Amino acid sequence: MAYNLLKGKRGIISGALNSSSIAWKVAEKAHEEGASFVLTNAPIAMRMGELNALSESTGAQIIPADATSVEDLTNLFEKSQEILGGKIDFVLHSIGMSVNVRKNIPYDATNYDYFQKGIDVSALSFHKMLAVAKKLDAISEWGSVVALTYCAAQRAYPFYNDMADIKAMLESIARSFGYHYGVDKKVRINTVSQSPTKTTAGSGIKGFGDFFDYADAISPLGNASAEDCANFCITLFSDLTKMVTMQNLYHDGGYFTTGVSTAVLEKMGIQQ
Repeated sequence: MAYNLLKGKRGIISGALNSSSIAWKVAEKAHEEGASFVLTNAPIAMRMGELNALSESTGAQIIPADATSVEDLTNLFEKSQEILGGKIDFVLHSIGMSVNVRKNIPYDATNYDYFQKGIDVSALSFHKMLAVAKKLDAISEWGSVVALTYCAAQRAYPFYNDMADIKAMLESIARSFGYHYGVDKKVRINTVSQSPTKTTAGSGIKGFGDFFDYADAISPLGNASAEDCANFCITLFSDLTKMVTMQNLYHDGGYFTTGVSTAVLEKMGIQQ
């Protein structure tokens, strides 16, 4: 059911790769809620994905952009305003990549060139995106920017590797930039810490299936789906949350704040 929460709003949605990705679900929900927006991803990711199908179903134009390039991001915000007919009201940053994870390089044997690449793509891209938008005055007052993160930024997960450090940096950027953008333009900036989700990126992590089941058993409500995450992002883009900013918001069925669950104890053979 649609509620017209984003009727008349303009947005930029990054990172949609295929129908399993959270950004894809966010685009579909934003379309249902009355928003107009552009889609963006790196040229190489666009060749790997199915973005044209999403463009056709939502009526959204595609603007290729390397999120590590200030020049590309400047073009993205300028063209988006031309296409959409005004300033941007919401932005989704759904960009993450770790070469160390892809190559199964252990955390204590990190390749630092790969680490730097991951920082640039997954965290500094967020700072660059915000800096470009602010310089161009491209986001409306009371606009909303959301970046996707994971609770490995607060807890140790051996399999998450250098992405844990990178996500911690991403969340810090949201807080720091959220202050400056809030004071100057009333733009709000938040991160959403999502459950393990069966996306292309998530499923590529070694041992993901077992951990997905573990998190599902810990969480009182179970793991949150990509579609549920999209619904949550829509509320953050809407005027209903206009005073929420600089927050890392857990959307994980209660996982982060649960120490242990009965289901996990039973699997371990521990009597209650």
